[in-house]
Amino acid sequence: DCLSEFKDWEPLKQSSKWLVYPKNIGKRLSIDEVALSQGELYTVVTNKKAKGRAGSIVAIVAGTKSEEVIKYLKKIPEGKRRQVE
Repeated sequence: DCLSEFKDWEPLKQSSKWLVYPKNIGKRLSIDEVALSQGELYTVVTNKKAKGRAGSIVAIVAGTKSEEVIKYLKKIPEGKRRQVE
């Protein structure tokens, strides 16, 4: 029996390749690669204004290929993307 309900978390059911949080976008963003266990690489985009606190994650994308990251970032409405300086 699983102690955590993480496996039942709705965004996880949607996609294991990407998560996007348009409401967290801001003027200044950071982009970084994160390596998890077994060589899994993810690209993480965060809002610098949130300083790592709640609401800082804009997107998490499996892999580091720019084409893939761009494809999922384009799921954020264009008006919100244009806020980024």
